[in-house]
Amino acid sequence: MAQKGVQLDQETFSCSICLDLLKDPVTVSCGHSYCMKCLQTYWDTEDEKNLYSCPQCRQTFTPRPVLLKNTMLAVLVEELKTSGLQAAPADHCYAGAEDVACDFCSGRKLKAQKSCLQCLASYCQNHLQPHFEVAPLKNHKLVEPSKKLQENVCSRHDEVMKIFCRTDQQSIFLLDEHKGHNTVSAAAERAERQRELEVSRQNIQQGIQDREKDVKLLQQEAEAINCSADKAVEDSQKIFTQLIRLLEKRRSDVTQQVRSQQESQVRRVKELEEKLRQEIAELKRRDGELQTLSQTQDHNQFLHDYPSLSALRQPSRSYSIHIRPLRYFEDVTVAVSAVRDKLQDVLTETWTNISHKVSNVDVLLPQPEPKTREEFIRYSCDITLDPNTAHTELLLSDGNRKVTRTNQQSYARHPDRFTGEYQVLSRESLTGRCYWEVERRGRVSVAVAYKNISRTGKECGFGRNDKSWSLFCSNRVYYFWYNNVNTLVSGPRSSRVGVYLDHSAGVLSFYSISETMTLLHRVHTTFTQPLHAGLRVCDTAEMCKLK
Repeated sequence: MAQKGVQLDQETFSCSICLDLLKDPVTVSCGHSYCMKCLQTYWDTEDEKNLYSCPQCRQTFTPRPVLLKNTMLAVLVEELKTSGLQAAPADHCYAGAEDVACDFCSGRKLKAQKSCLQCLASYCQNHLQPHFEVAPLKNHKLVEPSKKLQENVCSRHDEVMKIFCRTDQQSIFLLDEHKGHNTVSAAAERAERQRELEVSRQNIQQGIQDREKDVKLLQQEAEAINCSADKAVEDSQKIFTQLIRLLEKRRSDVTQQVRSQQESQVRRVKELEEKLRQEIAELKRRDGELQTLSQTQDHNQFLHDYPSLSALRQPSRSYSIHIRPLRYFEDVTVAVSAVRDKLQDVLTETWTNISHKVSNVDVLLPQPEPKTREEFIRYSCDITLDPNTAHTELLLSDGNRKVTRTNQQSYARHPDRFTGEYQVLSRESLTGRCYWEVERRGRVSVAVAYKNISRTGKECGFGRNDKSWSLFCSNRVYYFWYNNVNTLVSGPRSSRVGVYLDHSAGVLSFYSISETMTLLHRVHTTFTQPLHAGLRVCDTAEMCKLK
């Protein structure tokens, strides 16, 4: 609360001209106080009028008052200075190079809070106060601070321009030099431009919302792609792990079978070897006995022992073992190699299919829209009008490219014929990316529609239902129609309209074609059927040849 009181004192003892503490304070009869030098300088500028006013309340004095120092105020100001407090505003309140400065501040200028379109001057908060207190000033138009106030002043007449010439597209002061021109008040022109601006802002805001929605969908799409890819990798790893485990089990089985068979066969060989070694030992023993007998010197003893040992002259059995070039387990290697080769063939054959499945994963994103007319014309399609759909008061000519509103025609009855509106559809259905142009005269609706659009009643009108999209064109205005809702479209008027369709991306765009190509309106939606070009005609329209 103490700080608030000090701030009040500072404002109370400040000069509203220089915004500093009063120096040699003087008080005029209306009660407002100023620095003597500030007020003298201010009144010096009014000498020519011989009418002097208070800078705050605008009260006038005649003749020029004699200024006397207010000693009481001077003492109070000195006490305020002695207290060490300053009344000067903070630095951020002063106008910088990029700011609009107050036109009435002397010395270092404060930032302007408002600009007045009648006074053609900018005011800080203090100097703006009379515009809220003085009756004649209350009606002035205050706007945000502007450095371009002089643009509102006629350079020849030095007066604010309040008239706008639509013919010359400029603000003016007098009508003399613009006789016969289309002129309105600046306020009226501003109001109309404001409406167009609001429509443009609505379109932009709708575009922002559509794109934010698309961004969200793309984020969801990216998340879905990541989740699907992660799951595919996880499932593939599980399957390959199972396959690896199966191969490892088969490898283990083969190893176990080979080792088991190896052990069995080696055991048989060892058993036979052991038996042979035993027989060899037995034979050596008998050979020893025979040798001993052969060395006996006693003939009678030899003859006595010989019969019992004669049976040892030949082995009881003989073995015929021959080492042959046997393959043993080499056939196992051949069999396993055959499995490997077959598995490689299977993997090679199936890998192509797996790779193809991976490569076919694709996100259907819209292709970039062409930028120049030459790029658009690359997608031009040859469109002719279907006589079986034309209203009976529409005449088709020039190879069924041109349609004119005329008298009753002798068309045969056909279920596709429009009876409720003066409309006609193209013979060709449109998918993919297509571009065409329509040359018109008078009021024409350029449209696309599904084949199953109604043919009778007002609801069959292009844009009056959810089966068609239409741009109404006249010499004064454009309207976009869909589902019986119309939107004012701003853009340059021309006799030719371009239409670009990207069916799969759900994009439909209308362009004004003259020396330049200007986007009028764009639709982002989902097309569920092939489309047909359509024309609703009050005068004449023609499908242009672009190639």
